[in-house]
Amino acid sequence: MQVLFEDNHLLVLNKPADWIVQGATPEQNSLIVWAGDYLRKKYNKPGNVFVGVVSRLDSPVTGVLPLARTSKGASRLSEQFRNQSPNKVYWAIVENKPREREARLEHHLVRLESDTKTRVVPTANGSSKLSILEYRYLGQGVQGHQVQIKLITGRKHQIRAQLQAIGCPIVGDKKYGASNTFPAGIALHCRQLDISHPTLKTNMEFIAPTPSYWQWSE
Repeated sequence: MQVLFEDNHLLVLNKPADWIVQGATPEQNSLIVWAGDYLRKKYNKPGNVFVGVVSRLDSPVTGVLPLARTSKGASRLSEQFRNQSPNKVYWAIVENKPREREARLEHHLVRLESDTKTRVVPTANGSSKLSILEYRYLGQGVQGHQVQIKLITGRKHQIRAQLQAIGCPIVGDKKYGASNTFPAGIALHCRQLDISHPTLKTNMEFIAPTPSYWQWSE
């Protein structure tokens, strides 16, 4: 586990693939359990250690993930994410080349409690949520077509569902239509996150290196 930043209020990690942020079963890798153990040992803290989840990445996704170390930090960071103020940039390797080099995608997404997938619906309805992202095609790479994504809204499985909807499933993401495998997880990585520090109010930029098995062509 790579720690990108740490202070009294904030812990920022570079999440590996196949780690559950919250709600893991005993046999799964739990990020919040790891963070609690890490802080407890490093600072010799007895008992439970506060770790606040303010944002999530899907289990197979890698990259920047912030955690709060105090309740004040958790409250203020959660408000930022609710207001969609953080700048979130992802890298993805997709199986097919997008038809347009740059585009803004707007879809209505539905996720039923009984379903494990987020689905695109043709028109808005009472249970759908408008989901928006912007992408830029970066070129052909060794493992597929490279795309940079700016997330405008933050829906569960949003990037995965929207890229599938335009015929560009993420490499390794068989749940969303991919045919090809990936060494671990799927080829989706939260490359950059910009937030306001929860107490200092300074703008902070975090960049996460891709895992070693990514063959990303700069």
